[in-house]
Amino acid sequence: MQFEYTLQQDNRAQVGLIVLQADETVEDDFRTLLPASLNLLVNRVPSGLDVTPETLRETASHLTQAARLFPQGLSMNAVGFACTSASAQIGNEAVADTVRRGTETDHVTNPLCALIAACKALNLNRLALLSPYVESVSDQLRNALKGAGIVTPVFGTFAESEEALVARISALSIERATRALCKGAPVDGVFLSCTNLRTLPVLKSLGADLQLPVLSSNLVLAWHLWHLAQPETAPQTPLDMTPHSL
Repeated sequence: MQFEYTLQQDNRAQVGLIVLQADETVEDDFRTLLPASLNLLVNRVPSGLDVTPETLRETASHLTQAARLFPQGLSMNAVGFACTSASAQIGNEAVADTVRRGTETDHVTNPLCALIAACKALNLNRLALLSPYVESVSDQLRNALKGAGIVTPVFGTFAESEEALVARISALSIERATRALCKGAPVDGVFLSCTNLRTLPVLKSLGADLQLPVLSSNLVLAWHLWHLAQPETAPQTPLDMTPHSL
């Protein structure tokens, strides 16, 4: 038996996300953070078992192919590359150029680019930075922020090089480290780096306790993608994300 059918248009904004193979966190966070008015499409790129500047830079060679795997003929409103440290290693412009070789999109962003935009929206220029990775991996991120006028006078790390363990770092560990890092620190905000770090459950409580804006890679990236894809509905800053999101 054969049936006739009709077609309907999907009028939602189309948002693409390119995720590291090893990331277990960012997609779940985005389901919490983004509204139903955005259609989120996700592709992955290979990533190393250990996190080093070399393995991070290697992801650039896979971005175009990952972007090509979004549905053909679908014009993306915005595409994000979900790796903070790799974005710092590769560079914002290079990330955008490489993604655009694979898909038609109005905008490309990443956590570094999104953090700079968030700091501008919140008027922040002195951040406490907590990273799961060894200091050599985070040096380029700190330098990139400095180049954008954002200094990181205090830096803390869990000194973990194995990507699979980053998603296992407990919320309690993140809270304790952040409080210790910010104690007496001359900062006007906090950034918890890495899309694989499970930061979302602690952002609100840490912000209230520290009386500081507390940002994370996934929070700023979700906000910036929303802002780029659907500016008429997006919150003004990451801290204005709707209550059900946080």
